[in-house]
Amino acid sequence: MRRRIQLAGAVALLAVLGVVGAAIATGGDSKIRERLTGYQEVPALSTTGNGEFKAVILGDDEIRYRLSYRDTETPVTQAHIHFEQRTNNGGIVLFLCSNLANPPAGTPPCPPNGGTVRGTLGPEDVFDGAAAQGIMLGEFDEVLDAIRAGATYANVHTTGRPGGEIRAQLDVDDRRGHGGHH
Repeated sequence: MRRRIQLAGAVALLAVLGVVGAAIATGGDSKIRERLTGYQEVPALSTTGNGEFKAVILGDDEIRYRLSYRDTETPVTQAHIHFEQRTNNGGIVLFLCSNLANPPAGTPPCPPNGGTVRGTLGPEDVFDGAAAQGIMLGEFDEVLDAIRAGATYANVHTTGRPGGEIRAQLDVDDRRGHGGHH
C-alpha cells in the first residue's frame, strides 16, 4: 500500500513538472492564424474579398500581428478587433489600421486596395468601443481574456461595406500554433 502511494505521488509530480516544463518551453505565448471571409460577417456576405490574420500574444504584455487582405470589392477604410461572439457584432477593442480621420495614436494606415499591415498592440491601444460590454479604455488583460475565450473577431471594413466586408473569429491554439477555424 505504501509503495502504491509513493508511486502515485511520483506520477503526480512528473505530471506537474511536465505541465510546468511545457509552459516554460512555450514562454506562455499564444498564436492565432485565421482566414477572413465575407461568410463570417453578420449577416453573411458574398464578396471576392478575403484575408488572413496572424498574431502572437506574448505573455500578458503585447500582441504582435500581421493582417493581409486582397480582392475587396471597394477600398478598405479600417480594420479592428471587436469583442463579441461569432453570431453577433460587437464593440471595437483594438485598431489594426485606419484611413479615417483621427484614428488612435500609432494606428498604421490600411492599404486601401489590398496589402499587409503589421503592428504591436498593448494596454495603451485598448479602445473604449466595448465599454458597454465591460471592456474599458486600457483594460488589456480583459481583451486578452476575451481573445483566449474565443470572444473576439478581426474585421476589415470597406467603403461599400462600412459594417465590415471580411471577418474571422479569433481562436487561440497553443498546441498547434494556429487557430482552429480556417
